[in-house]
Amino acid sequence: MPLTDAKIRNAKPGEKPIKLFDERGLYLEVAPSGGKWWRFKYQFEGKDRRISLGVYPEIGLKEARDRRDEARKLLADGIDPSAHRKATKAARAQANANSFEVVAREWLGKQTQWTPEHAERTARRLEAHVFPWLGTRPVGSITPPELLAVLRRVESRGILDTAHRTLQNCGAVFRYAVATGRAERDPSGDLKGALPPAKGGHFAAVIDPSRVAELLRMIDGYQGTPAVTAALRLAPLVFVRPGELRQARWADIDLDAAEWRYTVTKTKTPHIVPLSTQAVAILRELEPITSRSAYVFPSARSADRPMSDNAILAALRRLGIPKDEMSGHGFRAMARTILDEVLGFRPDFIEHQLAHAVRDTNGRAYNRTSHLEARRLMMQGWADYLDGIKQGAKVIPLKRTA
Repeated sequence: MPLTDAKIRNAKPGEKPIKLFDERGLYLEVAPSGGKWWRFKYQFEGKDRRISLGVYPEIGLKEARDRRDEARKLLADGIDPSAHRKATKAARAQANANSFEVVAREWLGKQTQWTPEHAERTARRLEAHVFPWLGTRPVGSITPPELLAVLRRVESRGILDTAHRTLQNCGAVFRYAVATGRAERDPSGDLKGALPPAKGGHFAAVIDPSRVAELLRMIDGYQGTPAVTAALRLAPLVFVRPGELRQARWADIDLDAAEWRYTVTKTKTPHIVPLSTQAVAILRELEPITSRSAYVFPSARSADRPMSDNAILAALRRLGIPKDEMSGHGFRAMARTILDEVLGFRPDFIEHQLAHAVRDTNGRAYNRTSHLEARRLMMQGWADYLDGIKQGAKVIPLKRTA
């Protein structure tokens, strides 16, 4: 006789489990503790089997019968309901383990070279703009249009720079998923040009002192070849053009005099870079490693060539610094802005040090020795300032928006 709701409600536990049968293999098992479990008994390949269909009263009589009928359909198709359930559960667990959020958080955990501030900012960006819509999706199933729809939400809020950074972060997550075998391709690559440009006309540069401090700490944590590591650490201290830095020659550097003398490639004029004690220390550490080459920063493939023009950019990208935030040229804009607006050095000192064509009040053109002692003091003050903010000294904000 089929079960009724009243009979189920009134069923009392005994010393042993009690089975109350419904029909077509469905029954309710009442445990001595009082718990009531729906069971489905069936035969598969000549063997008696059973599976649980849930707990009463969370699962009522009607839903228990529906679940039984679903199991019977599987049996009719030659499928063992118990094996099907295990396979479905395993697939769901695998999908959850390979969800975009799980893979993204795993990727974030691998970025040990990042500063805590940068890691937290990147995590917050993904949590706010991506996880609510794509977080539970298997990372390998996300399509370019779906990713673009998420980015359009960010764009519609007027924070286009954040949309670009979010796209770059997602691309890194997808590439990590490909590398770890959880996705076949990176869909972010198909979105090149889909977002309006965030900025244009100038080289990207970090100029906010608090962000500069984070950048310097990230650079200190960079782990690469000695030449690239040294070049990356030296770039903010000397703020020369990227091509001039990578092609620096030992013959042009006098560590005892703390000077680097070379010809500016852009203007074909001689130039002097006073070297701070910090810059000299970096070069002395590198000298035993690369001094057999004519180049201070030789290529990893051949000591007869300087490192590639993409080496610094690639290092910045490895640190997780997006291309729309910082470029190799950006160290020049960083120094120009902060030396003027925060440290208050004379603009003509700064322009001379940038090797710009500066004329004095009498119309005389740039001279490499102009204000050399003042520039020497400025370069040491700049290096000391960078050390200070990197180590957590109070950051003075810019006087105006650059």
